[in-house]
Amino acid sequence: MLVPTRILVPTDFSECSGRALRQALDIATEYQAKVFLLHVVHDVMDFTGLDFIRSENMIQDFKGNELVWARRNLKKQLEGFPQANEVEVETVVRRGVPYVEILKLGEEERIDLIVIASLGKSGIARYLIGSVARNVLKGSKCPVLLTK
Repeated sequence: MLVPTRILVPTDFSECSGRALRQALDIATEYQAKVFLLHVVHDVMDFTGLDFIRSENMIQDFKGNELVWARRNLKKQLEGFPQANEVEVETVVRRGVPYVEILKLGEEERIDLIVIASLGKSGIARYLIGSVARNVLKGSKCPVLLTK
């Protein structure tokens, strides 16, 4: 039987991600596991040709603001779950390709369970597993719990 001690919950702040977080926190409370709540800022923004971006400093400011926004929203999302006070929770913000960063953090932190929403904000189609969840499921070395 799986007794998780380190649970990773990727979030895009969608309602589906909130349900995944609730489930992960319930599991963590049951087994006194540590939860890693991760948001990945997708690093595909191309600033080429945008006249209002005048310098590299402006681009760096914009990127820095994305990270501040993400940290604030992780904290705000956690505030909606009182059971988060019963377990150790570490919030993590990374920049990159979401599924790649999820899998990297999983290996770095020796995660033994990933709880992820089957669909995120993009919603792609109601009948398909989202591409991030699908790639995490394919690449993970630990069990993955898909929630809906």
